[in-house]
Amino acid sequence: MTFTKFMHFTRTIGTAAGLALVAQGAIAQDMTLRGASLFDEDHAYTKTLREFERLVSEATDGAVAFELHLNGELGDESDFVTFLQQGVAIDYAVMAPSNMAVFAPSIPLMDMPFLFRDLDHWNAVLSSDVLAPLEEQLLEKADIKIIGYAGGGTRNLASSAPVTNMDELSGHKMRVMGAPIQAQVFSALDAAPSVIAYNEVYNAIQTGVIAGFENEAAAIQNLKFYEVAPNITLTKHAITVRPLVMANKTFQKLSPELQQIVLDAGAKAGALGREVESSEDAMKLQQMADAGQVQVAEFAGREKLLDLVVPVQDAYAAELGATDLLAAIRDME
Repeated sequence: MTFTKFMHFTRTIGTAAGLALVAQGAIAQDMTLRGASLFDEDHAYTKTLREFERLVSEATDGAVAFELHLNGELGDESDFVTFLQQGVAIDYAVMAPSNMAVFAPSIPLMDMPFLFRDLDHWNAVLSSDVLAPLEEQLLEKADIKIIGYAGGGTRNLASSAPVTNMDELSGHKMRVMGAPIQAQVFSALDAAPSVIAYNEVYNAIQTGVIAGFENEAAAIQNLKFYEVAPNITLTKHAITVRPLVMANKTFQKLSPELQQIVLDAGAKAGALGREVESSEDAMKLQQMADAGQVQVAEFAGREKLLDLVVPVQDAYAAELGATDLLAAIRDME
């Protein structure tokens, strides 16, 4: 769906711009918040959003209604972030940080490949306030507010032909997300990364424009990417951080009471989303393997990847003035 067509659609269905509260901070009746997900009801992102809706509805005795558009009905995440920044059409969503880089250049640091040692390290970071500087930049630059953290999928390579060692990775044409750090990291590994819209990845692999991409098991299964990229290589290069976000223009229209309800619900829903996705990740990968949909292989010499990316991470953080933040994340126990 193009932006022009969608804006026509939003004029038809209305937007969140008309949200209002009655006097003295009471919660307005018949308030509707609109959300968006790229996936169906079974995906962890959608489950996170549904939990957020449930918690807010419960805390407001049903005074707030929700309208959640699934399966990329409102576009891809690049569309989502534009609508959130403008405060139209979408009030809440789960987003990949790299897709918000167009407005907040530092935000992809929280999603940088090889940032987290393991799930315990990842959970410790997301349960702390160490990412607060990035949250503040996103709010200032993009007018988007982080209200919780979901994620937890482990990202690996998916390709049309096996890519299991440094020689096979050399020159490998692969799709990466739009943030420059993504391309920088995989270029340092001697791959040939390119930025392609998410909804074009399947066809790009099918037609040979690229030979693969990187993603977590849930997305590979949900969108049937295994049909064109059945070779999964366990690079384990990222554990996803997926902020649950709200358009700040919407958030500022809420009473202080409702703002606190939203923040509490976002934190709890994000925690549920992390638990769901991190626990389902290996299961979904095994389901695809058992069904003969994918062939799973280890990456030989993975430790070499770690050696190659550290200078890239350091340079990226220095460019952003975030050297101390990167050190704080690495030092988190």
